[in-house]
Amino acid sequence: MKTIGLIGGMSWESTTLYYQAINRHVSQRRGGLNSAPIHLVSLNFEDIAGRQRRGDWSGMADILSNTARDLQATGADCVLICTNTMHKVAPEVQAAVSVPLIHIADVTAEAILVRSLSRVGLLGTRFTMEEPFYIDALHRHGIDCVVPDEADRAEVHRIIFDELCRGICLDSSRRALQGICARLAERGAQGIVLACTELPMLIGSDDISLPLFDTTALHAAAAAEFSLA
Repeated sequence: MKTIGLIGGMSWESTTLYYQAINRHVSQRRGGLNSAPIHLVSLNFEDIAGRQRRGDWSGMADILSNTARDLQATGADCVLICTNTMHKVAPEVQAAVSVPLIHIADVTAEAILVRSLSRVGLLGTRFTMEEPFYIDALHRHGIDCVVPDEADRAEVHRIIFDELCRGICLDSSRRALQGICARLAERGAQGIVLACTELPMLIGSDDISLPLFDTTALHAAAAAEFSLA
């Protein structure tokens, strides 16, 4: 099997989901005691989150690019950024290494197109919902995005950073996300993209009526299939 390189820790709560999902996928495909060869670098999210607030994307690009180089140097055959938001600097990270960077928006778009959908609601951090990098990535696949209004964007962002990144899962926040999804459906969303790797900790396909796209699970499955190929 090929070795998977993970840039994690953003937050570590969702990085644990990656580790579990990748290895479960490999185990199901190969059987026995098989698990994936993984190299993981877990960053300090306090530093990254502070840079996000200050808009220091150049500094974050340098950190993630250097991390990707380290992973390649230790034998990783591919690199994953284990967070949606930090794919804002994915072009810089890919340029820093010769191994492929498996892009979370690309594998998500493939899953959306399999369902023959063309318009999805987007839930994520404020950066992912408001800046063009993620919306443009889906649009390149012919998929349009509906984002929540200002108040709902603020609530999703708060739930992610104040609760989920700290391992806190509240029923009240689940109900809030269900309401936001319903309002996106009223505006024409045919499915919902959980474009934050922490959101699957709180909401799943049983919680809403629309098709739900768990980017964490999709990204992890793509990494596992790369390893098995």
